[in-house]
Amino acid sequence: MGDINAQVMLERLAESFADDTPETKEIYRIGDLAREFDVSLRTLRFYEDRGLISPKRSGSTRLYSNEDRKRLKIIILTKNVGFSLLDIEALLKVYDGGESKRDISYLTDKFKEQASRLDAQKNEIQQSINELARAITFMEDLAAS
Repeated sequence: MGDINAQVMLERLAESFADDTPETKEIYRIGDLAREFDVSLRTLRFYEDRGLISPKRSGSTRLYSNEDRKRLKIIILTKNVGFSLLDIEALLKVYDGGESKRDISYLTDKFKEQASRLDAQKNEIQQSINELARAITFMEDLAAS
């Protein structure tokens, strides 16, 4: 892993999953990021209320930096893979200050735990689908007789 820290790791991870539009601006308005990330204005305001992103203000206009955009990428990625808001907040705390190998280990462990949770959910869903298929077959056979 070399000299990589937790912040760089999360940034690279988010970049690898994003349909990346190069950073061409210094400042983004709320509508710019809402369109780019296909989220509502309300979602961005919610993330701001939770302290996940911190745009500057010019009057009532929110002005987002490239750093806010990077954080939003991380938020969207982790939300899309099922992390809770509390988990996302914890991951962003590591992102903000993660310099040690322990922080990288923490990130890796959190992602492994989430993968295990999703795998368990997948198995439960597959079991439900199998039971539904069995019930449908039973009902169709009963109706045909």
